[in-house]
This record gives sequence, C-alpha cells and structure tokens, in this order.
Amino acid sequence: MAIIDFRVQDVVRLRKPHPCGGWEWTVYRIGADIGLECRECRHRVMLTRPVAEKRLKTFVSRGPRVEDEADGAG
Repeated sequence: MAIIDFRVQDVVRLRKPHPCGGWEWTVYRIGADIGLECRECRHRVMLTRPVAEKRLKTFVSRGPRVEDEADGAG
C-alpha cells in the first residue's frame, strides 16, 4: 500500500465526525505523526501516520506541494 501524500494546509474528511459535530480537519503538521485541527471547534489532535491514513475518507482541498514552497524560497 502506498503512503498517502499529506500536505500542510490540506483539508480532509475523516470517517467519523469529531464529538463537536465537525467532519473536516486541517492538516497543520506532518511527520511520523499527522497534526490535525478540527475546522469546527479548532481542537488539535496528533495521529500516527498509519492511524491517519486508515481514518482518512477524502481530501476536501489540497495544500501547496512542498516543491512549490521550495521554489518560492530561492
């Protein structure tokens, strides 16, 4: 199974809603853990990459690619 390409500023929908009722999350951190922030109540959680990949239902919108950010820095 291929590794899912998470990007900072991605908006994702998970398989189950947050207890506040929100379905959409913004990715704010990428690494071994994926940092997600609920777009409804702004609660932040950290999920391990395998758990985040398993819970992901769809991408609502995509953030900028890492290569795009590197091109603008130079």
